[in-house]
This record gives sequence, structure tokens and C-alpha cells, in this order.
Amino acid sequence: MRLDKFLKISRIIKRRPVAKEVADKGRIQVNGKLAKSSSDVKVGDELRIQFGNKVLEVAVEELHESTKKDDAAKMYRIISETRVENNGN
Repeated sequence: MRLDKFLKISRIIKRRPVAKEVADKGRIQVNGKLAKSSSDVKVGDELRIQFGNKVLEVAVEELHESTKKDDAAKMYRIISETRVENNGN
């Protein structure tokens, strides 16, 4: 499954165009490698997503073509969620 589609269906990122933009700006890694929105995601992959001042690391648990809101959270397991201090003055 494409990375941007996984992010949307799992509801990690609510809209696919936003998921595509985040990936294409180099803010997502799959298994430690920089990923594009078209990168393939499989069960067992680990994603590292940087949102502004937060870094979310998740493991892909399930893949579905579509989900209900309640089932979306079952598609991934949160490994860590950390705040990043922005000291770029």
C-alpha cells in the first residue's frame, strides 16, 4: 500500500494531500530510510513521522483498503511519541 494512502486510512494524517506533502518534504522515514508518498508500506514496517515539534514512531500492524474510525487505530502501534525542541534561532 502507498505510504500516503496508509497514513490517511489509518487516520494518522486525516487528509491524503497533507500526507503526500509531509512525505514529499522528507519528514517521513520507513525503516530508517527517507520515504516518498508513493513508497510501499508493508505489515511490520516502522514509520517515523515528524510533525512540526513532534516525532511519532509507529509500527504497521494491519493493512486495509478502507476502515471505520474505530478500526483505524488497529492498523498501527505507537512505538514512541516525542516532543522536539526547536532551537533554530
